Amino acid sequence: MRKLLLLTTVIFVGLVFIARLFYLQVYDNDAYNVFEDNAIRKEYHYPKRGYVYDRNGKLLVANQPSYDVMVIPREVAPLDSLEIQEFCNLLKITREDYDSKLEKATHYSPRLPSPFVPQLSKRDYAVLQEKMRKFEGFYIQKRSLRSYQTNIGANVLGDLGEVNRKTIVNDPYYSLGDLIGKQGIEKTYENTLRGVKGIKFIQKNRFNKNIGPFKEGTLDTLPQPGKDITITIDSELQAYGELLMKHKRGGIVAIDPSSGEILAMVTGPSYNPNLLVGRERNKNFSSLFLDKVNKPTFDRGLQAQYPPGSPFKVINALIGLQEEVVTVNETFPCRMGYYYGSRKLTGCHYHRSPIAMNDGIAQSCNAYFINVYRRVVDKYDDVGEGMNIWAEHAKSFGLGNYLNNDLSVGQPGRIPDGDYYDRAYGDNRWGSTYIVSNAIGQGEVEATPIQLANMVAAIGNRGYYYTPHIIKNIEGDTIPKKYKTPKYTTIDKRHFEPVVQGMFDVYNNGTARYLQVPDIEICGKTGTAENFTRIDSVKTQLTDHSIFVAFAPKDNPKIALAVFVENGYWGSRFAGRMASLMIEKHIKGHITRTDLERWILTHSLENEYKKPYSGEPFKINGETTLQVIENYATEENYPVATQNESDVKL
Repeated sequence: MRKLLLLTTVIFVGLVFIARLFYLQVYDNDAYNVFEDNAIRKEYHYPKRGYVYDRNGKLLVANQPSYDVMVIPREVAPLDSLEIQEFCNLLKITREDYDSKLEKATHYSPRLPSPFVPQLSKRDYAVLQEKMRKFEGFYIQKRSLRSYQTNIGANVLGDLGEVNRKTIVNDPYYSLGDLIGKQGIEKTYENTLRGVKGIKFIQKNRFNKNIGPFKEGTLDTLPQPGKDITITIDSELQAYGELLMKHKRGGIVAIDPSSGEILAMVTGPSYNPNLLVGRERNKNFSSLFLDKVNKPTFDRGLQAQYPPGSPFKVINALIGLQEEVVTVNETFPCRMGYYYGSRKLTGCHYHRSPIAMNDGIAQSCNAYFINVYRRVVDKYDDVGEGMNIWAEHAKSFGLGNYLNNDLSVGQPGRIPDGDYYDRAYGDNRWGSTYIVSNAIGQGEVEATPIQLANMVAAIGNRGYYYTPHIIKNIEGDTIPKKYKTPKYTTIDKRHFEPVVQGMFDVYNNGTARYLQVPDIEICGKTGTAENFTRIDSVKTQLTDHSIFVAFAPKDNPKIALAVFVENGYWGSRFAGRMASLMIEKHIKGHITRTDLERWILTHSLENEYKKPYSGEPFKINGETTLQVIENYATEENYPVATQNESDVKL
């Protein structure tokens, strides 16, 4: 009986194995993976990457042919020293490079192809292709590189670079040596632009020679070209913004308020996008990235978080009206920043006093907005609750959080709430007097230029905005619905008109009155933000930042923008001039305020950026910033103001 049981078991197991092998070989095709078959050579064919056009149909990014020398390490035939040296000369590499690259390819996979020398030029390819037959295991693979048809918009367009191992592990589409979008729209719309690789399977014999298509080419696929896209950028406006930002640091973001489309997205300093194409890409990128003084790869329009300064005052005006703690006609006294008796919490500049909301905005009065802000925060029994309500109103303008846009980088900014100050000072151990700097866009409030541009677009629309985005059209596809859906603020529409009028008066009789543009009604707000840094571990105040936000025309605006110029002294000096010029360029297509243009193009801030390292005092034409302001703020300009204060600040 035991012998019969053993025999039965052996027969049963044998039948199971036979059945399984029969199934795998006859019925189950999944068990065979052509990609793992050493007798099959895989030859990839790369698709044409999609073109990129600006909003007016101008071609910005095309393609150019490139040639990669590929290697399959196990197929490399032994070469003598002279043959290796000849190969190195053809590739313009050293013998050490040859050994290093071959070792790296072998480590990746001895039987799979990997790039040996990528991105050969047409000339190098022409010389090399005639002699490739001498070097077994190497072959040339054609692909395309980007060809930028412009020298501007590097931060917008982005660039391509080789995939890293993490990407290869996470996405099987990519293999070693493939190119992928690293920044800008190349990164955001990588899946749209890249297309789909084609592949040919080639059968090899036992001598490792190609003998023809595998399975008569039935498994081969053709490459599918990437889709062309149109972006919202106006390349002429972008180029003009970059011209204005030359020799300066900062960001300009311009938006069409009626759609949320980004018209220009300038960062300064910038660079030519063609520097990051070809065999010199890695070298050039390293030089740009390691420039820690100018930071050309840092997109200041999207990533730099600055104190928003006085443009933030209009948000406090709107919150004050919504919370019914102030009326449009109510006035507050301002004696160079003194208010509530003799207690001084901040400085101000010379202007008439007392002052109501319209003039408070037009003259950028610090004391006025501190009063409004304190009333909002102190309206509720619990100051934390008041702070939370204030914060929710501010955040409804897209501040203090990511905008959920289609840009490759960004920062959330900061709108502090009650919990923030409870953590900083302790529960119920702080009050509105601790945080009054928030009233004038200083303190703990931070925003990026794109957030400020979006904020002013919402004001121009009288209470709503569209998510800022850079995609306008995708070939054969539609853009996401979220970019066409308006987002509403928590402020009632009726409260916007007096604030808009105040911003309009900034240009008529306020801090930007000499920046008017003929035949265009502009609403704007100047801003100056204090600028601190650490030099030798000592907190040091540097020249203030120049800020300006605006939209135009006053009704049904076509453009809303924010301009931020680092170390630009005060709002109307640099940022205000640049804002007026950008608005005129967009609406008229040409410049009539050539005086403003000439001034901007002939003034540089490069010496300002050297001062933290040189120890020079911050002066304009031999005078400190304070002296310049005091000399301008005379009794003739502001007859009601007193002039006995020494710490004037715009």
